[in-house]
Amino acid sequence: MAGVEARAGKFPGPSLIPELNAIQSRLGWLPREELVALARRMRRPLYEIEGLVSYYPHFRTEAPPKVALHACRDLSCWLAGCAPDLADRYGPDVEFREVSCLGRCDMAPAIAVNDRPAQATDADAAVEAALAGALSHPTPTARTRYPNDPYPHSAGSAGFPAPNNPAEPAECGRYQVLRELVGGGLSVPEVIATLKESGLRGMGGAGFPTGKKWELVAAQPGPVKYAICNADESEPGTFKDRQILADQPHLVLEGLLIGMLCVGAEQAWVFIRHEYGPEEQVLRGEIDALRAEGLVGTDVLGSGRTLQVDIFTSPGGYILGEESALIECMEGHRGEPRNKPPFPGVYGLHGRPTLMNSVETFADVPGIVARGAQWWIDAGLGESVGWKFFAVSGQVENPGVYCVPMGTTVRALLDQAGGVAGGARLAAVQPGGASSNFLTPDQLDVPLDFNTLAAAGSMLGSGALVVIAEGTDLLAAATNVLRFFRDESCGKCVPCRVGSTKAHTLLTEALTRGGLDDAGAAQLVELEYAMRKTSICGLGQVALGPVISVLRQRAP
Repeated sequence: MAGVEARAGKFPGPSLIPELNAIQSRLGWLPREELVALARRMRRPLYEIEGLVSYYPHFRTEAPPKVALHACRDLSCWLAGCAPDLADRYGPDVEFREVSCLGRCDMAPAIAVNDRPAQATDADAAVEAALAGALSHPTPTARTRYPNDPYPHSAGSAGFPAPNNPAEPAECGRYQVLRELVGGGLSVPEVIATLKESGLRGMGGAGFPTGKKWELVAAQPGPVKYAICNADESEPGTFKDRQILADQPHLVLEGLLIGMLCVGAEQAWVFIRHEYGPEEQVLRGEIDALRAEGLVGTDVLGSGRTLQVDIFTSPGGYILGEESALIECMEGHRGEPRNKPPFPGVYGLHGRPTLMNSVETFADVPGIVARGAQWWIDAGLGESVGWKFFAVSGQVENPGVYCVPMGTTVRALLDQAGGVAGGARLAAVQPGGASSNFLTPDQLDVPLDFNTLAAAGSMLGSGALVVIAEGTDLLAAATNVLRFFRDESCGKCVPCRVGSTKAHTLLTEALTRGGLDDAGAAQLVELEYAMRKTSICGLGQVALGPVISVLRQRAP
């Protein structure tokens, strides 16, 4: 491989992950001869390619069976009973494997048959269709018109009005804010000032002020900047971004394109998990429509501005939701988090300033800019601002995605979702997905917001209410959560890699014996403190939090 030099063990050049995805899409796996040919074609060492293949769980190095049946075993599906009877139901042509969260918690227990999502109750029909070669992706359909869509009267992705056409009112044409920004009717400082005034915070979990982030990236020097929409939600209980992509891709893409114009980026990507195949196709269709309308390309609406948007499909792994691990993946490396600072806004993809926000955050931008900061401020309850999407799953009557005012109480959201399934009494909830600490029934009147949930000993996360009915062993539920984090640890740092394994082993043995003694509980507290203080990224820092929250509830 003449002319190629490693930098800190990482080789320069285009990312090989899209190439590997393409091979696996074509053949169903990655034969060694294909990897050798790729190494020669791209002039890259074979060991680099093998290092990528061995790291990412989506890649296969053996020919797949005719049918791959994967069953989720994480919290919402565990609460629904998972699908243990599927393991021995089918013949040798069907591979059964338990996997991490499939992002379909609203249809728990969830399965995937040849990467096509389904409910476990439909397993026989899905397997039969796959064996017959007749299995296809379901087509996502819009289920709700959410109040943050500034274009409530428009439908579909085609038929945009001509720019500055006075016969077409703004609410009848999507991407109107983008058009105004490109055409000069709206300025970048105005957009950023509106976002700052609105108080919009990142909805992917971190909660960083959006306007401030955009302002920081815009202020960075250099002719090349990038933008990324993080659509890699992979934590048990989280699936609201998936539904936003299916229902309102136009809002996500318009927010992303507005962000590109504001920070000076000409190239952007939507980084999407591979389990979201149906939603990826919706996005691709929307991008094609944008390109046909002249809103994406090298000369957007004749302005001379370049706005290019592509999709980067994840090769798998929860850790890629962490922004720096995501960037490492896009650069073609193993997705291991970087030490910070520098942050991506200063030193991101390929060392360039990079704007990264979540699906929900970008989707909120067009409505705020179109209607004004005060509209967003007034939407919240109490001292909260704006709207918030919540994924609601677990032992709840009507699982799904709900858009409610920020500051809505846990009780009110639970009531909107029909209450605990079967009218059972509530044992606990996780308000922010698997990484959030459990709340007890006497905390149901806590407002769902960043600061209020932190004060209550938990966190908002990305917005995912997991409901647990009375009669469930909460320590067993917390152990299920810990297993997910143990399995999804990238292994880069010792505290996370060793601590999560040690804690899971301790808990599993204790549950087998019938309970956790005081010495075991004290050891878990020490492990949680060490992991929280010394792990490189949020995975290790929060992995034991739910367990400790259960122990504190059990303490006399």
